[in-house]
Amino acid sequence: MNPLSVLRRRSSWLAIAAAVLSAGWMLLAGIRSHAAEAPASGVAAVSARIAGSRPEDFRVSPVPGIYEYRHGAEIIYVTEDGRFAFTGDLFSMADRVNITEARRKELRQKMLADLPESSMVIFAAARPRHTITVFTDVDCVYCRKLHSQIAEYNRLGITVRYLAFPRNGPGTESWTKAQQVWCATDRQAAMTRAKLGEKLVAARCDDPVAREFSLGQAMGIEGTPGILTSAGDLLPGYLPPDVLIKELQGPGSG
Repeated sequence: MNPLSVLRRRSSWLAIAAAVLSAGWMLLAGIRSHAAEAPASGVAAVSARIAGSRPEDFRVSPVPGIYEYRHGAEIIYVTEDGRFAFTGDLFSMADRVNITEARRKELRQKMLADLPESSMVIFAAARPRHTITVFTDVDCVYCRKLHSQIAEYNRLGITVRYLAFPRNGPGTESWTKAQQVWCATDRQAAMTRAKLGEKLVAARCDDPVAREFSLGQAMGIEGTPGILTSAGDLLPGYLPPDVLIKELQGPGSG
């Protein structure tokens, strides 16, 4: 991993930790005192000590006395007494496996599996070898660059499934454009036109933009394009077709 990737990851974890604290999940005010009673164990007991949490969001970690607390596809570790929480990647020293990232990938895969393809704008390869799901903003420069090469991605056997992620949120011009793409009769053509900067006909329907935006946030999407592989890997940022196909094929594909 290059230094820039390390800095991005550290920045991401700081943002997640700040979001957790600001949301009140781990605030001291939300932790119920059990000093006068014997410590109980188990996910239900840990959840009971943290206001606003649910038992199903916890599970035992490989480290004794530490529980995994998930929010979307992000992981936070909590002590059994509910007094302390920390973020960071947990590694198995025996086999050098990143346990935390493996769990994130598992959660991302499940979240995507729960989303029907009927809510996506899909550019399918004639002979599909790989599928990527891309959180996109129609006004994002690199999203437009990616889409300008959609035929080449498809030629390489990469099917591209688009989900809406207007970075500046509801009420913005990009949000409206995402809705117009979804509500168009021909969504593929509308996506292409929008990314070329063409004006779309104002159309209204029951669109999935808000749901997909929330899903992206839960997955830790911070910028666009946010590329998710079928294995659950999150590839932040634009990758040219020749680079992406090597990434999808794995080490030694050169």
